[in-house]
Amino acid sequence: MQQMEALDRDVLEQLVAGSAEPVLVARVDSADWPVVLSNPAFDGICPDGPAVGKPFADVVEPMLGRDLAVELSETIRAGQETSIPVERSGREYLLSLLPLGPLDSSTRYYAAYWRSSASTAGGATRADTQRALLQARRRVRDLTREDPVTGLMNTAAFRDVLSHDWAVAAREQSALGLVVLELNDFDAYFEVFGRHATDSCLRRVAQAIRRCLRRASDVAARLDGANGGKLIVLSHGSNEEGVHEFAGRIAAAVRGLGLHHPRSKVERFVTVSYEVTMLKPGSGKVEAAAVLERLVAD
Repeated sequence: MQQMEALDRDVLEQLVAGSAEPVLVARVDSADWPVVLSNPAFDGICPDGPAVGKPFADVVEPMLGRDLAVELSETIRAGQETSIPVERSGREYLLSLLPLGPLDSSTRYYAAYWRSSASTAGGATRADTQRALLQARRRVRDLTREDPVTGLMNTAAFRDVLSHDWAVAAREQSALGLVVLELNDFDAYFEVFGRHATDSCLRRVAQAIRRCLRRASDVAARLDGANGGKLIVLSHGSNEEGVHEFAGRIAAAVRGLGLHHPRSKVERFVTVSYEVTMLKPGSGKVEAAAVLERLVAD
């Protein structure tokens, strides 16, 4: 399947349906990136049955695991192509992801297709090469996108993600939820334990946050700031009560780490306070960059 300047929907449907390899197509300028096409070969390896109409992340995460699902989500946001060796039901596949030309003037689509490694030239050697290239690409990306202490996104990378998802939400008239979390009495923790232990604490907190994320489209970052103890999560839940419950689960998970904090004014363990902000992009003149700058500055 090759990238094209423009695509005819009927022709694309015939190509997808006729492929012997698993293929799906998702619309990525729409909230939750719904799958719009999938063929019988893909539905046959999908654990939850036919994929059409389901969010892209909900389809691929049970198949690939959260880490690879996040990898694919970041690739889509960046408008890039990628190929990833994966194993499914005892078979080796090369999962390829690429943007498609618009089916009309306003829509954007991505195709994901699984090629059996036995059918690719070079077999295991090709898969090993792809795996090495992917690891190198991830490392280069991570050097510019990750906060080195927590492993979460840095502020610059989060700004790019928020800008992308803001534009999608504006077109769809859907909502975004932002959860800003701040470690209570973080400066006092640093004064007691020093830099090394504080960095370890931040990493543990970041891991707890990751475990609470519900979908691959939800992302977390460490915000730039005076003391470095402020984190943020972007949630695509449109229900404010649900986002508050989500934030509460994160706070409980951090408290559950049981990290001793002798100078906390809240309790004797490391805890976080949080603030939930629900945003409706497109309902006013406020832009994503302005919202994030305000949250960073607070």
